[in-house]
Amino acid sequence: MSRLVLASTSPTRRRVLEQAGVAFEAVAPNVDEDAAKAAFRHDGLSPRDLADALAELKAHAGWARTRAPTLGCDQTLEFDDEAFDKPVDLEDLRRQLTRLRGQTHKLHAALVLVENGQATWREVATVRLTMRDFSDGFLDDYLASEGSSVLGSVGGYRIEGLGVQLFERIEGDHFAILGLPLLGLLHALRQRGLAST
Repeated sequence: MSRLVLASTSPTRRRVLEQAGVAFEAVAPNVDEDAAKAAFRHDGLSPRDLADALAELKAHAGWARTRAPTLGCDQTLEFDDEAFDKPVDLEDLRRQLTRLRGQTHKLHAALVLVENGQATWREVATVRLTMRDFSDGFLDDYLASEGSSVLGSVGGYRIEGLGVQLFERIEGDHFAILGLPLLGLLHALRQRGLAST
């Protein structure tokens, strides 16, 4: 069986693939994500299309290094037609969560598979998440408990941990929240001999 390359440094994505029994090698995509985001935003890409474009960029970068089937991934958070970036520190995270409190936002999780230098499969899964109107005290406790461990997430929460308490409603695929919508991916990998049939 051929081996998949995951062009991502995300420990959560790695864990999801490992737990699903997919054999893969993880590599850093080595792209200037900030410059790419700026260029794509200048081109007027929507938050959904931004996730897709970044996933494809990472997949091509990983394929160029390995010449193996490569999966690129990205996730954007959309609120009021704006794409959020990962919070830079806890104060930035506090501002972001305060802005999202009592509101509904979207997470767009994009996957692109590149084979032989061409994008051959893609998926963008969107999840709608409604935060509850939590108290300032809860927010203080949440930030003290989670600390900088959640700064690597665009939403500033780990849904598989204490972050689930931020929400009153979630509509969509749990795996998309983790940044790796899994069922469609597994089907595509089985078709290509990259996962067990």
